[in-house]
Order: sequence, then C-alpha cells, then structure tokens
Amino acid sequence: MREIEVNDKQEGYKLKKLCMRYLDTAPQSFIYKMLRKKNIVLNDKKATGDEVLKSGDVIKLYLSEETINSFKSESGNNSQINNQKNNISFKKLIIYEDKDIIIFNKPVNMLSQKAKPEDYSMNEMLIDYLLEEGDIQENELSLFKPSVCNRLDRNTSGLLLAGKTSHGSRYLSRVLKDRTIQKYYLAVVKGSCSLSGIKKAFISKDRKQNLVTVSENEGDMLIETGFEVLDYNKKEDISLLRIELFTGKSHQIRAHLKYLGYPIIGDIKYGSDNRYFRDRYKVKSQLLMAYKVVFPAGEEVVSGKEFMIKPKDDIYKLFDTTKL
Repeated sequence: MREIEVNDKQEGYKLKKLCMRYLDTAPQSFIYKMLRKKNIVLNDKKATGDEVLKSGDVIKLYLSEETINSFKSESGNNSQINNQKNNISFKKLIIYEDKDIIIFNKPVNMLSQKAKPEDYSMNEMLIDYLLEEGDIQENELSLFKPSVCNRLDRNTSGLLLAGKTSHGSRYLSRVLKDRTIQKYYLAVVKGSCSLSGIKKAFISKDRKQNLVTVSENEGDMLIETGFEVLDYNKKEDISLLRIELFTGKSHQIRAHLKYLGYPIIGDIKYGSDNRYFRDRYKVKSQLLMAYKVVFPAGEEVVSGKEFMIKPKDDIYKLFDTTKL
C-alpha cells in the first residue's frame, strides 16, 4: 500500500489527474478500474476520480510495490547538470516570485523547455532552483512538476512565466489561453518602418524544416500582431518596434515582419543576417525580446500588475528607450 498526502502544490487537481501523474505510464483505463474496485481511495472512501483535491487529503493506493513501480517512470529532475555548468545564476534572472508563480528573464541561446532528453532548459534550471530553495522536494516531482507556461525561441530573450504550484500553473495557462494577459516584445528592424496598428495574415508551418510562412492564404491559421514604431535611427537606418501578440503561433513575430518587409536584424532564418551589426554592435542573435507582460485586473493572482525588463545590448543605445 502507498499513501499520498496532498499539499498546497497539488491542491486543485482532480484525483484522477494526480493518480495519472503519479502512475505516469499506466493507461487511463487502469486508473479508472482501480478506482471502481476501491484499490485507489480518497480519505478512506470510494472515489470516482473527479473529486477536486484539497491540501491535507489522503490518497491510498492498495497496490503492490511491484505494480506501482511498474507504472512509474523515473521521477525527479534528471538533468544532472547544475546552473554553474551553464554559467548562469538563476536568482539573478528572477523578476517576480510569490508562492504560486515565478517570472524570470530567459537569456539568448537557452531553450524554454527541453527538446531532447539530454537538454538542460530554463525549465530544468527552474526546478533546480526550487529544489535548492526548498520550495519543492524531489519526491514531490512525480505529483507536480513546476513548469514554464509560455515559450520563447532559443534566440529570443525575455520574460518567461512559470507555475510553482498547480494553482499558479492553472492560472497562467488560463490567462495565456484566453489572452487576458498582454504580452509585449521589442524588435529592431532595418529601414524606416511605418507599421502601425494590428496586422492580420495567415501562417503555415513546415515541421520538418521548422520554418513558417506568412501569406494571405485563408486556408492557413490566422495570426494577429500589433505594431508600434517607438523610434528611428536615421544614421544606421534602423527602427525600434513595440509589438503586441494577439495570437501566439510559432515564429509569428519573426515571420510576420519578414512578410511585411521588415525582417528582424540578426534573424538569419527569416532573412536578415546583417554582419555589419554583428561586427559593430556585437549582435549575436535576432534582436527580439519579450520585454513586458501586463496581468488582468481583478484577478486573484498578481491582479493588474505589470512586469518589464529593459534591453541592455549596445544597439539599443541608438534609440530613445525612455519611450518604453
């Protein structure tokens, strides 16, 4: 028999979902069968699996250790790489933190979430930090694993939002899905840009090439991107844009700007290599960063708050960043 006591990190989960996380290789049919046969009970009572868990609830699995272990993959944070190896101090990246959510600044050349088992992404770095701080224990990771809720391309820097608890993760997932959270980006493009307002187009993705194409083809997915020109540097002939995402498709900003005739400086994939800027201003990646988020007012978590980071790269000194 195995006993699980629910804490505030798992509070709000449905019983069946928590069981599926704990026995993460078991088929759903097995979980439902064990619930029907009272081999899985909640607070010593028969349960359907739809019960919403509260802190202090006790789940009992009347299963043999052999059965339990056969349905559990290796739990925990298996990166086996620490922050020092990446030469990044996670604490210095934190913009905001409370008991439910954490907001931090992703550097360029870091994955938001791992693409391969051996990758060490910002998600693994987050979990290592929470383990070191004692906010979560290794044995709790099989029940709830803190996770990044939005993604940025490897070479895009800026704000990542992550849930530290199930409550925080559900909240962030909801406001991202229903778009009640406002997300703003900065981009530097070549030329005197005149884009203004919301632009609509359609996007399709070639998954093999990991490349998207923007067009007027209404058979593809609709995208909406808001543009505002903040400043123009006549000497270098470059513009600073503030961009608001109304839809969140892969590579949306980069491909949309290319389609509109203003590829982002440093974005090799979407048409703007710009070696001049690499040599003169040490541009090492595309000049795109997620610099501000604004949470909806009247919400239970971080009600109406705004979080922002300012760019530090040399090229941004060519602009009047007080307009941010």
